[in-house]
Amino acid sequence: MGRDDEGMSTPELWASLQHQISEMVGHNNFKNWIIPLEFQGIVEETARFGAPTTFLGSYVDQNFGDSILAQFNRAGHQVRRLKFEVAANTAKPVKGAKPASRTATGTLEPAGQLAQTANADGIVSAPLDPRFTFDTFVVGKPNELAHAAARRVAEGGPVAFNPLFLYGGVGLGKTHLMHAISWELHQRRPDLNILYLSAEQFMYRFVQALRDRKMMDFKEIFRSVDVLMVDDVQFIAGKDSTQEEFFHTFNVLVDQQKQIIISADRAPDEITGLENRIRSRLQSGLVVDLHPTDYELRLGILQSKAEAQRVHYPGLEIEDGILEFLAHRISTNVRVLEGALTRLFAFAFLVGKPISLALTQDCLADVLRASQQKISIEEIQRKVAEHYNIRLSDLVGPKRLRSFARPRQVAMYLCKHMTSRSLPEIGRRFGGRDHTTVMHGVRRIEELKAQDAAIAEDLEMLRRALEN
Repeated sequence: MGRDDEGMSTPELWASLQHQISEMVGHNNFKNWIIPLEFQGIVEETARFGAPTTFLGSYVDQNFGDSILAQFNRAGHQVRRLKFEVAANTAKPVKGAKPASRTATGTLEPAGQLAQTANADGIVSAPLDPRFTFDTFVVGKPNELAHAAARRVAEGGPVAFNPLFLYGGVGLGKTHLMHAISWELHQRRPDLNILYLSAEQFMYRFVQALRDRKMMDFKEIFRSVDVLMVDDVQFIAGKDSTQEEFFHTFNVLVDQQKQIIISADRAPDEITGLENRIRSRLQSGLVVDLHPTDYELRLGILQSKAEAQRVHYPGLEIEDGILEFLAHRISTNVRVLEGALTRLFAFAFLVGKPISLALTQDCLADVLRASQQKISIEEIQRKVAEHYNIRLSDLVGPKRLRSFARPRQVAMYLCKHMTSRSLPEIGRRFGGRDHTTVMHGVRRIEELKAQDAAIAEDLEMLRRALEN
């Protein structure tokens, strides 16, 4: 690689811009679309990139081109155009790509970069993260059923449930399991046509096929796969023509006994704007909820990640009780938890000190403060469901039985008083309900609190549990 007109090497130039580009396009888009690109340099005011496929280059150009151009020019490099070419070293299916593996001592050895795989028709799946394997997935009570179901599907043989539908909030492991299934299937059954992509990518390819008048090609590609994996399916809700094509693709594959794996941020009957016939089809297989993490699972995740960090920071001491402290204090999101641990190890290494409680509180002051102040809607829902011994899906679902409706109103009341979320936002988290429904529920609990000692006691117990 060469150097630009200011003496900066091409890899250094691209590396210096990637953080800003990630901020502009979002982490998931950056991971799926920008990382696979190979920056080749600037020639005659044109930034040239190698792309694994024509489709990926075209998608980046249309959706993120302006953001990339802006960052080049903001950094003082005059760039007027972007050019994407299918690079010889990235265009081939990465059949030999390996996910993260464990060494003989059980520590995590990451493969280092995202890998792409292609099915037999040459259509490239979304990039797979080599860190997201079954070996690196920490299993606990909140996710053990989802993990077992994913493992069963990943064996590659016929299963009793099709589709497998995984759902849950942000950072609970849906995408991790989707990637793990894909990695395992590629290793166990290299003969299978496996296509993994997000619902947004499905929608984009559908629209592109309509525009280019290549719908027959689109249908043939998507209906000839052996395993179809679609992430974040809630994004097709409200897109009528995309839902229509998805429905027909779904039916053809199921009728041919081809496996379908779907993920979403909520259960099928809670996705507003989804056609009833699609909702019914999605519910015809196994629907599995990944619950918010409990203390034991968070501690297990921290222990696993700490072992991986020791590979990068050998000899760095960590005092007893630190991981337990973090598992108690950071309960909102696994990604926040993992990010906090990564920062903590790096900080301790740079200042040359062991990881003590004082250093942890100093390094993670902002994260700990945010976790202490913010109680999430999901945490309230989980605690209320546990307290009343009902399923989380029933708490947020459409059923109006008194045994579900009263706990639902209690949860709405606590969300109103213990979070900064607006009533419309709370309503959306309770199966897409209107804000007036939330207002009614809050008022009803306020009335009952003054009349019913049992309700008042429940509220106090739940509040203490959530604040501890």
